[in-house]
Amino acid sequence: MSQPPIRRKDRAVQDDAWIADFLQQAPVITLAFGNGEQPMIKPTLFVYDPARHAVYFHATQFGRTTDMLRRHPRATLTAFEMGRLLPAKRAMDFSLEYASVVAYGEIAIIENEDEALYGLQLLLDKYFPHLKSGEDYTPAQPVELKVTAVFRMDINEWAGKQKKVAADFPGAFHFPISIS
Repeated sequence: MSQPPIRRKDRAVQDDAWIADFLQQAPVITLAFGNGEQPMIKPTLFVYDPARHAVYFHATQFGRTTDMLRRHPRATLTAFEMGRLLPAKRAMDFSLEYASVVAYGEIAIIENEDEALYGLQLLLDKYFPHLKSGEDYTPAQPVELKVTAVFRMDINEWAGKQKKVAADFPGAFHFPISIS
């Protein structure tokens, strides 16, 4: 897969399998797209389909996301994972562990009913793997596509980056997250 240049070569991940695996495990992506005047950034649930080298996601048929993507289908996505914060003696040397993927491509609104239902099922399988279609819930139905838009981003380029330090890095800690 084509990879754009990365300034920090020491953090570049050149392994396409690592990038694909990271995308398969990442819980959320942010998509950036727009008309050149006011860009939009959309955090969204998604699924990477290695067979098509694409990601699927969904939104409403009648919202800003769908309207904008109909007119401007080029997009960039990013998935990232934050690791430990890394203190240092000098403020400019503070850092953090991370892993990330950035991908560039074209987004299509899926008009084919079979592919749209396929994309929705991939999403359900990723986020609810313990539940079975047809047993635990009614599968997605074609009538639901009247209100749900399914998108596929065909990936043209991607790049991975990672910074990881020794487990015993002095003072390293995880940022406290509290969702209440």
